Amino acid sequence: MTSTPGNLRHNLQATTLTVLGVVILLAVSGCDYARMTDDEAIETYGRKMPETPGYTVPVTGGIEKLKVADPQSLINPLPATPDAVARGRLAYGYYCLHCHGPLADGNGTVGQSFSPLPTDLHGPIVQQLTDGELFSNISLGYKRCPSLALTVAAKDRWAIIDYLRTLAAPPQKS
Repeated sequence: MTSTPGNLRHNLQATTLTVLGVVILLAVSGCDYARMTDDEAIETYGRKMPETPGYTVPVTGGIEKLKVADPQSLINPLPATPDAVARGRLAYGYYCLHCHGPLADGNGTVGQSFSPLPTDLHGPIVQQLTDGELFSNISLGYKRCPSLALTVAAKDRWAIIDYLRTLAAPPQKS
């Protein structure tokens, strides 16, 4: 049998269509499109978030109440017991020591880079403030000191104040 240009063209087209058909058949049978459309990576936010219980999100009080309160009217609810002072010393070590230093004199590792240095917590500038004023300053921030209301629990902030009161400079003997 002799090959003519028409036969070669027909055979080439038939072979091309056959190969193309096999490739398409393999591609379609190898992909599970139904599973791919249900993939959570495609519809990450398609699921509804569970409802938050009402008692977990504050709707009254909190920092907003503190912002409008008169600092002098705030009263420390935590008695200055040895346990409260120890708790305050521990919290001071976590949150305040880096700037105010281990001796509370404003010479902490981070505080040394500030100009002026952080406040000496022994001195009258701090010790003459009321507990409420200290609580407001710690909670809302003061000058370079950041707001710690969202970082430190209120009970720990009051405990820090109890600890700061133990740092008052002893009276000078004349």
